[in-house]
Amino acid sequence: MTVQAQSGSKLKANDRVAVPADRIVDLATRMFVASGCDGDVAHTVACHLAEADHCGVESHGLVRVLQYTREFRDGALDPSARPVIHSEAPNRLKIDAGGGIGIPAMALALREAAKAARAEGLAVASVIGAGHTGRLGAFAEEAAREGCMTITLGGGNRQTWRMVAPHGGRQALLPTNPYCIGIPGGYRGPVVLDIATSQIAGGWIYAARAAGINLPDGAVVDRDGMPTRKPADYFNGGAILPKGGPLGSGLALIAELVGEAMLGPVEKGEINWLVLALDCGQFRGPGTMQRAAEEILTEIRDCPPAQGVDRVMVPGERERDQMAGGDRTHLRLPEPIWQQILDMARDMGLEEKMT
Repeated sequence: MTVQAQSGSKLKANDRVAVPADRIVDLATRMFVASGCDGDVAHTVACHLAEADHCGVESHGLVRVLQYTREFRDGALDPSARPVIHSEAPNRLKIDAGGGIGIPAMALALREAAKAARAEGLAVASVIGAGHTGRLGAFAEEAAREGCMTITLGGGNRQTWRMVAPHGGRQALLPTNPYCIGIPGGYRGPVVLDIATSQIAGGWIYAARAAGINLPDGAVVDRDGMPTRKPADYFNGGAILPKGGPLGSGLALIAELVGEAMLGPVEKGEINWLVLALDCGQFRGPGTMQRAAEEILTEIRDCPPAQGVDRVMVPGERERDQMAGGDRTHLRLPEPIWQQILDMARDMGLEEKMT
């Protein structure tokens, strides 16, 4: 087995098992239903996780079945919760996830914010009380295809999620506080930047631990501030480093101020979220913008690649290429992760339906 996990790409684990996609989606759905979720919510979440794996974003893929099921069991998430939308003004929305899983809430927030932006020009939505919100890029891409630019950022629960050291420090004080920006692009589709403000997303560490592999260089320090590649060192008092040093650290701090100082303390869920949506048609017609975007993006793609790089890509392109060119009938999961999912399902009394 190779022993490295890379941020933004598939876990490099050679010991994989090909699982029919419909089988794992069905199993994950039944595990969530057995945990107390409504069937439609369970299926939506399972499909979202499978799509993340198809896109190559395994940190937000089916490895999360383990996390979500444990959180349902331990009471950290309310499996029966459904997001509720409150319209405070035609272009100002508040989504309350009620302490439930965050994927349906975030999908609702971006969909409704984009709808309001198309009517009003600009809209803002907050999301509170949400558990893990999945792959943000999926929601931003949908809004961009409707002609809207969206900016999503989350933060505000550092007391619970002390994961990332501030620039110059060695103690974990901040969450990974993600940002996602989506905008209509050229002829190949939207441009979607979906990042954690940390060197790697927290999900990569959990996925690497579950798969039994090491982390990339320069991502994590141990409790003494020394570089390490071992997931266990992170869980034993270590910290993730901020992406780009002061850049990621500053963005994380801004998101923390938005999430707590502006939106209020996190009472349920992981972190608070702010979503801004802008109708791009307020500035230029869709065709004119698309042609201009294509000219810019073509110049970037045509840049001669650096040594060891196949080609220059724009944000969101790798995921779309992976989705279009991959096997949609099967998912190749790291064998340890698949085995843990099976073991958890058996513990829930679901093994008789898995053959």
